[in-house]
Amino acid sequence: MNRLINRLLPALWYSLLALGLLLTLTPLWWMIAASLMPPGEATSYPPRLWPSAMTFEHYRALFTRLDLARYLLNSTLLAGAVTLISLFINSMAGYAFAKFRFRGRDRLFQSLLAALVIPAQVAMLPLFLLLKQFGLINTYWGVIIPGMASIFGIFLIRQYLLAIPDSLLDAARMDGASEFRIYWSLVLPLCRPILVTLGIFTFMGTWNDFMWPLIVLTDSAMQTLPVALANLLGEHVQDTELMMAGSVLTVLPVMLLFAVLQRYYIAGIMLGGIKG
Repeated sequence: MNRLINRLLPALWYSLLALGLLLTLTPLWWMIAASLMPPGEATSYPPRLWPSAMTFEHYRALFTRLDLARYLLNSTLLAGAVTLISLFINSMAGYAFAKFRFRGRDRLFQSLLAALVIPAQVAMLPLFLLLKQFGLINTYWGVIIPGMASIFGIFLIRQYLLAIPDSLLDAARMDGASEFRIYWSLVLPLCRPILVTLGIFTFMGTWNDFMWPLIVLTDSAMQTLPVALANLLGEHVQDTELMMAGSVLTVLPVMLLFAVLQRYYIAGIMLGGIKG
């Protein structure tokens, strides 16, 4: 009896995992298939899971008639800039909190962690008024500056760097390396897995951000892809295939990024969990 149970349990778990995978991938599959369907076919009943005649007309319309390439470029530039700048600043701050000893370090770090419980929406109005005073509304810097550092990023890198032996850094100091040289040539290569993990989180968060670009960027030519897609929904609410094509273009870059970097991402999550 026990032998039978031991054989059935793995089969049951694998069946549940396969079912979960199917339920997760079905909406994504239908979104891609609907974007390739002729007009009106996505709303037919019963729903089709594959186009009767594949067409790329909806993608062509997005780039020619609706100029989605501009919004795609805006999102790419903003997400890339925020990711690179935040990785630099967060890694420096995390390194300082992990390896430097200064007065009030622990209390300051605890204050940062306490600020994590404050919803981001609460800070939107003060942040908007502050950026308005500096004349950064309707500029790309108005989107980039709030994302240049994050408490979560500082915490994640700090926890990872705590596992690096201080003796390794002291040896570099004895060899005459400056603090910035140690940070750039020694610390950054050692924390590459966690940097890739944080970079994926930051890029995806900035790429998918809807509320803040909608508030800050009033010029339609500067809007990001999620905001443009929402406007597209209001103008072409009946054109399901066109909307699905826009959704595919929104989801595809982050999926490709994750597929390329998933090895580093998984390594960073596992090492962070072990060392944290």
